[in-house]
Amino acid sequence: MQAQPLHRELGLTDEEAASIERILGRRPNHLELAMYAVMWSEHCSYKSSKVHLRRLPTQGPGVLVGPGENAGVVDAGDGLAVAIRIESHNHPSAIEPYQGAATGVGGIIRDIFTMGARPIALMDPLRFGPLDDPHNRWVAAGVVSGISGYGNAVGVPTVGGELEVSGCYAGNPLVNVLCCGLMPKDRLVLGRASGVGNLAVLIGSATGRDGIGGVSVLASAAFGDDEATEAAKRPNVQVGDPFEEKRLIEATLELLGKHLVVGIQDLGGAGLTCATSETASRGGVGMDVDVTAVPLREPGLEPFEVMTSESQERMLAIVGPAQLAQVLEVCQRWEVQASVVGKVTAGGRLRVLAGWGGEVLADVPAASLHEDAPVYNRPMRRPAWLDERAADDPARLPPPAGLQGTTEDLLALLVDPSWAYRQYDHQLFLNTVVAPGADAAVLRLSAPGARPPADRPPRGLALSTDGNPRWCALDPRAGTRLVVAESALNVACTGARPVALVNCLNFGNPEHPEVMWQLSEAVDGMAEACLGLGLPVVGGNVSLYNEARGRDIDPTPVVGVLGLLDRLAPGTPTPGFTPGSRVLLVGGAATSLAGSRWAVQRHGHLGGRLPPLDLDLHARLLALVAGLVNDRLVDGVHDLSDGGLGLAVAEMAVKSGTGCHLGGVEGHQGLFGEGPSRVLVSVPPRHLAAVVARASSAGVPYAELGTGGGDRVVVEGLVDVSVAEATAAWRGALPAAFSAP
Repeated sequence: MQAQPLHRELGLTDEEAASIERILGRRPNHLELAMYAVMWSEHCSYKSSKVHLRRLPTQGPGVLVGPGENAGVVDAGDGLAVAIRIESHNHPSAIEPYQGAATGVGGIIRDIFTMGARPIALMDPLRFGPLDDPHNRWVAAGVVSGISGYGNAVGVPTVGGELEVSGCYAGNPLVNVLCCGLMPKDRLVLGRASGVGNLAVLIGSATGRDGIGGVSVLASAAFGDDEATEAAKRPNVQVGDPFEEKRLIEATLELLGKHLVVGIQDLGGAGLTCATSETASRGGVGMDVDVTAVPLREPGLEPFEVMTSESQERMLAIVGPAQLAQVLEVCQRWEVQASVVGKVTAGGRLRVLAGWGGEVLADVPAASLHEDAPVYNRPMRRPAWLDERAADDPARLPPPAGLQGTTEDLLALLVDPSWAYRQYDHQLFLNTVVAPGADAAVLRLSAPGARPPADRPPRGLALSTDGNPRWCALDPRAGTRLVVAESALNVACTGARPVALVNCLNFGNPEHPEVMWQLSEAVDGMAEACLGLGLPVVGGNVSLYNEARGRDIDPTPVVGVLGLLDRLAPGTPTPGFTPGSRVLLVGGAATSLAGSRWAVQRHGHLGGRLPPLDLDLHARLLALVAGLVNDRLVDGVHDLSDGGLGLAVAEMAVKSGTGCHLGGVEGHQGLFGEGPSRVLVSVPPRHLAAVVARASSAGVPYAELGTGGGDRVVVEGLVDVSVAEATAAWRGALPAAFSAP
């Protein structure tokens, strides 16, 4: 069998290889081809998605840094800023779950402290294949352990996320990770080089062979059909060291706090090639890199290996010569290795040298690796089967068999995803006010070096991550609109104002026109929802080629929403009932069984049309709910999303240990139907008139359903179950699935 040309082995197409020759005016050598291969990969270049991402709104009040840098940054007031970023480590986690997930955590943490922010919280939206399959269970257990092992050791709490199981993720799990951090605004530093003659200092771990070409081998290609193919890719998965990362965090934050660097970039995907080309390109300068000055973990690495290795826990700092001694002293004190590996030059060329004054091993325009990567407007086609799926209304499914059948369905849907996040430490820093299990996590808004005014009450921030592939498989545009709305409402349920959004767009093979149509529709749905709710998109990630054994995953856009609380008072309401409270359903009435957990998980039915989203109503609901929570007019609150009213009622009961008696719910669709802009609130009788008056004034519909109290969950004619039985089902589902033989 004839060997492939080198550029194809590296993941470049014939057309891309020809473009490189035109850029250079000659044929590239092996090193140069390897550098283009990693930088022009989907992971680094966004070449299939960039044309669509430009339609997202990225500007808004308080946005200090938008997409294009290591993380988005939002002004939080009082001299503070919040950095936030979400990334994917899907393919590495499918090959080597523990290290794939662990290095995903490490990488996203570096994105945050690279900006000058101290990482304070992680969230992990996770999706696996069915856990009754041993391989899927091995992947899930390894991912959960990897997040715990790295996050706990490095000292950043995991405060929430998602965990969902579906057949479309068998062989291709989704491991997304969000991180946010806090900093004084004046410590903000961007990832760009400047100042001809300034030095490029490599800080952190030595470089090894782990992760070489990971972005082109793993993140930009689909999986094969056998375990041998996966095993062959394991050397492309990075290996993390959280204790080295902890030292790197402290050293970097001290360097930035003392203003000793003019630019800084973490070494993630594409390694040193990415860090040098991106900092040079953003700054409009060039850079010479001495490949022999890079500290190596093992001898004998070839230049292309050094330049494309994705070894973890490394940063590239741009340092003035006069500050070098201080930089080295800080690094030495934190026991972090630091070496001068490059110099900023004029002219925009990135050159790789074999020693200063030695042979030029590579010479390319820095911008051609970064800003001038190819941009594809790939063919798009609406799936032919979509109309048939939309017409297949789940309302035709047989209803549950009476009270017993509906109750059994409800118990079968109950699951506590926060069980996975309680394997991690969520109280590191002691800043976590609302722990995993509520609609959103809440943390105190405070950072070292920045003191709020004495007359200002304590403030907080809220975080939520959300995705719903069932909705998006039916209608990617409408489904993504609903996902954005849900995430913003989760944040509002804590009393916070949603102020910014980040996204992780997980899709199948972009060479399939149906997948590109799904991606384009999802972007438009996100743009519409964000514009309607005033939410700027400050960063994101696109993960493509999520397919295994010839099957694309369902479109899975995941969003993270950041909210700010202007007043962090004791006793933030969480999901739950109190004895004697009045239970109100506040918000819209439109629901559907289409894409619902009841239809999909209980009947294997994915069809129908999603309910409409009224963005004006939703914006009013966000403000209403946040106001009710902040003024402590409700003692329990929970948004209605997955599982509809039935699951929300059961979750409020098990989380508070208090039952309820409700009525006025129309059949199983009223119980399990899902729709936007709906919140369940538990209201003390003395506040009922005020809550009703506020809802009426805001033009938000409401209905009183019943009262809280007792030890049973009763929805007249539909559900009658003890709180103890519901709690056992809720708590036991995931532990039983993970421990199956």
